[in-house]
Amino acid sequence: MTQNVPRIPPRLTDPRPVLAVGSTLWLIATIVVWTSGDRWESARPVCLMGMAVGLLGYTIFAIQRRGARRGDKGAQTGL
Repeated sequence: MTQNVPRIPPRLTDPRPVLAVGSTLWLIATIVVWTSGDRWESARPVCLMGMAVGLLGYTIFAIQRRGARRGDKGAQTGL
């Protein structure tokens, strides 16, 4: 007996909104930390790394999407 598993809606599997919101929040946090003076000096590296990880995540997403559009064998589907 095989059960029909419903498909997840594309709006819930699209990584672009998550990447955009996350990167924007890290950018805002970085601006706040840098403009607040020495009070949050220890948080500066954390904010910079948050932005770097967001950039890395978007880069990986873009590479996978380009590969999927080209039809590469190892690329993810549905991007």
